[in-house]
Amino acid sequence: MTDQQPGRPTANAMRRALRRARDGVALDTTEAAVLLQARGEDLRDLCASAARVRDAGLEAAGRPGVITYSKKVFVPLTRLCRDTCHYCTFVTVPGRLRREGHGMFMSPDEVLEVARQGAALGCKEALFTLGDKPEDRWPEAREWLDAHGYDDTLAYVRAMAIRVLEETGLLPHLNPGVMSWSDLQRLKPVAPSLGMMLETTATRLWSEKGGPHHGSPDKEPAVRLRVLEDAGRSNVPFTTGVLIGIGENYEERADALFELRRVQRSHHGIQEVIVQNFRAKPDTAMRAMPDAELEELAACVAVARHVLGPSARIQAPPNLVDAEYALIVGAGIDDWGGVSPLTPDHVNPERPWPHIEELAARTAESGYTLRERLTIYPEFLQRGEPWLDPRLLPHVRALADPETGLAREDAIPAGLPWQEPDEGFTASGRTDLHATIDTEGRTSDRREDFDAVYGDWEALREQAAPGMVAQRIDTDVRQALAVAADDPTKLTDDEALALLHADGPALDAVCRVADDIRKSVVGEDVTYIVTRNINFTNVCYTGCRFCAFAQRRTDADAYTLSLDQVADRAQQAWEVGAVEVCMQGGIHPDLPGTAYFDIARAVKERVPGMHVHAFSPMEVVNGASRTGLSIREWLTAAKEAGLDTIPGTAAEILDDEVRWVLTKGKLPAADWIEVVKTAHSLGIRSSSTMMYGHVDQPRHWLGHFRTLAAIQQETGGFTEFVTLPFIHTNAPVYLAGIARPGPTDRDNRAVTAMARILLHPHIPNIQTSWVKLGTEGAAEMLRSGANDLGGTLMEETISRMAGSSYGSYRSVRDLVSIAETAGRPARPRTTLYGEVPAERVTTAAHSDGHLPELLPVLD
Repeated sequence: MTDQQPGRPTANAMRRALRRARDGVALDTTEAAVLLQARGEDLRDLCASAARVRDAGLEAAGRPGVITYSKKVFVPLTRLCRDTCHYCTFVTVPGRLRREGHGMFMSPDEVLEVARQGAALGCKEALFTLGDKPEDRWPEAREWLDAHGYDDTLAYVRAMAIRVLEETGLLPHLNPGVMSWSDLQRLKPVAPSLGMMLETTATRLWSEKGGPHHGSPDKEPAVRLRVLEDAGRSNVPFTTGVLIGIGENYEERADALFELRRVQRSHHGIQEVIVQNFRAKPDTAMRAMPDAELEELAACVAVARHVLGPSARIQAPPNLVDAEYALIVGAGIDDWGGVSPLTPDHVNPERPWPHIEELAARTAESGYTLRERLTIYPEFLQRGEPWLDPRLLPHVRALADPETGLAREDAIPAGLPWQEPDEGFTASGRTDLHATIDTEGRTSDRREDFDAVYGDWEALREQAAPGMVAQRIDTDVRQALAVAADDPTKLTDDEALALLHADGPALDAVCRVADDIRKSVVGEDVTYIVTRNINFTNVCYTGCRFCAFAQRRTDADAYTLSLDQVADRAQQAWEVGAVEVCMQGGIHPDLPGTAYFDIARAVKERVPGMHVHAFSPMEVVNGASRTGLSIREWLTAAKEAGLDTIPGTAAEILDDEVRWVLTKGKLPAADWIEVVKTAHSLGIRSSSTMMYGHVDQPRHWLGHFRTLAAIQQETGGFTEFVTLPFIHTNAPVYLAGIARPGPTDRDNRAVTAMARILLHPHIPNIQTSWVKLGTEGAAEMLRSGANDLGGTLMEETISRMAGSSYGSYRSVRDLVSIAETAGRPARPRTTLYGEVPAERVTTAAHSDGHLPELLPVLD
């Protein structure tokens, strides 16, 4: 039974909750907590309505009357763990492993032996189960990993998953415990699905001494919920669930189910929910705790079905139901989970798996047919990109029924290479988009999967609302102005916010202070760079809700350039005086892991003198995860391939409150910071950026500025700060009615001026964006603290796809004219703000810094 339970619900409360369940009305947590206590006739009533919901879901999924299972082998890669859950018998200690003749980890041979035996028996799933980060607690685990050449446990998990795929054909399902966002990127390419039980949202069971999770850092509910959200953002088919009877009360149990619903509603990434009942085990701290009763399990399954709805896949482990199969089927499950003809349940070793024939017979007694599935559910397989990495597609297709997405039961797994798609860099699609975007425009204002790729818009609207509330500012603006003029580094957060909110004469004064600082730091010259943007692909499934550039591979506006086309464009730019190419692209799932190295190398081989300014932190993380390298290793290799500096894009707003509204799957703020700090430590400098004017407020801008200033004080690696006003016209988050229509003129002036003030003296160069603001807007920013106009660009697709009306390039003469409009002289610069060689200046002047075949600018 559960702890801290209030009295039983009244008969009236139970009748009301049961009626609402029968009528299909959405339940709240209080009603769910009542129904979790249904027993006897009340339980039968509850289960009947839950079963109807389940049956409707199976009908809609195209498999009426089918309950599934996965034929698997259990791979307990290591039984060491840094956590100390009080009910666990799976985890052990190094001394016991040695006494029993085992290593700290299963060896590759041991892993493959289990997998091969399973494949011979027709198993299709290799379930990797292990303790959380054992190297953080046990020196023996760290020594084993070091001796075998692995940076951490997850690196070994990744390596073994690839070996299993290549040598046996079994599909890995990875349960390595808590994973960071970057960990998920590392593991997604090697496993069709991943998993981690939520277990409970009862924080007291973790925080209070004596609780079952006390002393276990990975069992904090907030941490585990973050993993579920990151998995959804990363388009990972994810298995999770609840563990009932470990001391939670009914309200806490209901809360866990509603949290799972919230995560699923936002990200659509939970492929199954396990409802597992606690079973006490000898030699554990909870050995005297009573087991969760089977009626309690049935009630939780039924409530989970009502809360999560017909499309949810709900599972109960068949070896924990004491042969009460009919009770659990009747409660609303549609899956029995993994069943192994070879290996025991290492988490519940005292509970053997039922024979598959017996499970099929007992399922049939309840009127359902048992069918085998794969570790990735049919719905996710049918969704295709971005839910399944292309390198896994051949392995999954070899075992999947093409019509149903379930397993081909007669298929015997066989090893297949885990390798990049054959296409590599092949030119495809609308490769002239950089030019025709200005003449023909985009084919439509949104991609065809608009309603699916970005998550649930209604849930997002609710999530965005709190962050968009303006705050009251009571700080004296005059006092803040005096501090800013005297010593900007002494501005408090309250004073800085007062200035960020300034308008009218007060804003004019802020801009004058910023411009005075600019004069004292960088002088009167307005700088610009002769550069070419090369966006090598716009195929992307990251799901950034502000981005109108990204397309599916099948969309009419999608394209990918070949390496020769990239090099051709770099050469064309060199011929008209460019000193830099800026190269960024979508996160294309089919590009090879070496894509970024290949791009940098292609440009350097064709134009050795060209500065390669390329690959945002998001692309860096993508490259690292696809190659299995650390961020440091990847950046080192990219530098050797020809990378000189990186753009500090993908920052948007370095505040996850805003970030997770703006983007579904882009890297978290902490990962962005890690990438740029690592780059700077390797001598790879970067720009820094902020995109504003969407779902943000001045307090978010202030936090962003403070973060950039702190990084710069530590590394000194930023070359400039670039303001990026949000272009709303075709941005999905605006089309969905969530974001505001870009920043106001007041916002633009305030951000530019306060960037100068708050980043002083750490980042001396403040760049404004002509492509987003136009000639007059850019000139105004030059009077508000900016000193740089950015580049000629030669081609600009990202802002134009979003709806910018200021064209795709500016000539040298155009940029000089903008500076003159602001009353200032102009001069060219290099990426690092150095002097441009005379030959480059002459060449650029001769061509006026733009390609002759480009069409006239649009104003």
